Amino acid sequence: MDTHQSAWGQAVAGSIIQELAKRRMEGSYAPSAEQARREILAMIPAGATVYRGGSMSTPGMGLWAEVARLPGVKLIDPYEPGLSKEQGLERRRQGLLADILIASTNAITLDGRLVNLDGTGNRVAAMIFGPAKVILAVGLNKVVTDLEAARERIKRYAAPVNARRVGVKTPCASTGLCVDCDSPQRICNAWSIIEGQSVPGRIHVKLIGEDLGY
Repeated sequence: MDTHQSAWGQAVAGSIIQELAKRRMEGSYAPSAEQARREILAMIPAGATVYRGGSMSTPGMGLWAEVARLPGVKLIDPYEPGLSKEQGLERRRQGLLADILIASTNAITLDGRLVNLDGTGNRVAAMIFGPAKVILAVGLNKVVTDLEAARERIKRYAAPVNARRVGVKTPCASTGLCVDCDSPQRICNAWSIIEGQSVPGRIHVKLIGEDLGY
């Protein structure tokens, strides 16, 4: 990233952080994924239970191996290799009682709203209620102008790419285009728009000056 891109990223992030504050959410900015990883790790106290929410942004930062090594920290990881479907579901339930959720968001608007679309709803459920702290790692590629642009980004890009990633047999997984299908394997089942927080500072958005995730 050259100096002009870096300055742009910092300016855009700074504006969004101000909007988040109006919505009783915290925000901070890291110009690189490496710096963001260090800062997120520093936010996790010893003895905390951390729930790994569905995200391609956080693995792209190399975050989870380091979380697992933190002293006294218990990681609830529904994506651990070798788990059965039932075991993964049970860990998702346990995650609602974790101290900290770490995930991302499908889109964030310039005025600080968090927009997501889930298959089972466990990720958005934990973002809305349950864990005492929510940390969201958000690359600037997920910044959009408004709610309409957020929905467009998710339906036309994030959802088809994720459908292909998880290997479901939906029309978008093969064509790359959303047709608002009724497939039983559809991953677009639960929309959420987080407008603000009743508990000030519960959600912390770590904006990152790189493209991360879908």
